[in-house]
Amino acid sequence: MGANPIWEVTFLEFFFVTVLLGGGAAFLTGRAVALSWLANHQLVIYLLLLTAATRFIHFALFEGTLSSGWYFCVDFIVLLILGFAGKAITRTKQMATQYRFLFSREK
Repeated sequence: MGANPIWEVTFLEFFFVTVLLGGGAAFLTGRAVALSWLANHQLVIYLLLLTAATRFIHFALFEGTLSSGWYFCVDFIVLLILGFAGKAITRTKQMATQYRFLFSREK
């Protein structure tokens, strides 16, 4: 394990690859899972594959370790949070649109 338990090389590399690139893809994956009405376990499987791709980008571009279990878990947790946020936001919009009579705005 490196000097920091969250990011392996630099914070900027972690932010750019894991949060912006991987997180954006995770958010859109969560959105696609919600639009397809798929189950949560399918989103987790997709995010595991996305985490492996994110770790490969860390390895290929920024000289990170490819098979680090700790940083794989850190990246996976970040992508899980953003993926399930994308699913929750999209599912909320779906439910509010489909069942409009249940969500009335009263002041």
